[in-house]
Amino acid sequence: MNSYLEYVKRLVAEFDGGRSFPLGGLAPLEKPRIAADAPRILIFSPHPDDEVIIGGIALRMMRESGFRVINVAVTQGSNKARQAGRLEELKNACDFIGFDLLQTAPGGLEKVNPTGRENDPENWRRSVEIVAGILREQKPHSILFPHDRDWNSSHIGTHHLVVDALKTLGPDFSCFTVETEFWGAMWDPNLMVETSVEDLGDLLAALSFHVGEVKRNPYHLLVPAWMQDNVRRGCEVALGQGGAAPDFRFATLYRLRKWADGGFVPALAKGTPVGAGERITDVLDRASL
Repeated sequence: MNSYLEYVKRLVAEFDGGRSFPLGGLAPLEKPRIAADAPRILIFSPHPDDEVIIGGIALRMMRESGFRVINVAVTQGSNKARQAGRLEELKNACDFIGFDLLQTAPGGLEKVNPTGRENDPENWRRSVEIVAGILREQKPHSILFPHDRDWNSSHIGTHHLVVDALKTLGPDFSCFTVETEFWGAMWDPNLMVETSVEDLGDLLAALSFHVGEVKRNPYHLLVPAWMQDNVRRGCEVALGQGGAAPDFRFATLYRLRKWADGGFVPALAKGTPVGAGERITDVLDRASL
């Protein structure tokens, strides 16, 4: 018997079975106690659903250390007919997983892409002011946003929008910056964060609340495979070629830096894995501001 053939057949059967799972509709998870003055993590999400797909590190910091996670809805998608529905789905997903939610504007920001940045500078300036205002008000410990080559134009636009906003805040503003990837892989991630089976199950359930999106394309069922591939790739790309691989099942890759004195500052001397039994804040404390 070819054991590998049987393995592949089981994978296919599990995926096909997942198509029949209910979408959303679950009671919110029990949320850790979050202090009023808890450190804040902002997720600048190009689209509704990005907050869950790349949010493994934020979920862990909330559960491990009581951080407040706030998803900033940069856009609500380009299809205006779906924007209200996508916002409602986003609210439900955030309620389920325990993230707070901030809208940038009714319907979300428009033209958040490299073309809009170049061709409509006035709209871009207004968008930068909105994001800068959120950063000033929230005073985050850490922010998540896409890296500058994340392929999708709204993801790349969100990167530049956040960086342009940071540049307006002056030398006294500082925070950790955690750049994310989904559509386009980073060449130089330096942080490999394991996601436990339990956390991944909760993230997938939250992603299922984006009903209109996953009905047309059940990509939520493929996130575990993506995270498995992150382990394969991260062992070499993030941790160094030829090194020993950590025994992770699922992981997300990030680029951790600091924003200080008006620019990016390195935060890690070398690529770092963070297992599910460790604390993210221990890594950040070693790279403290």
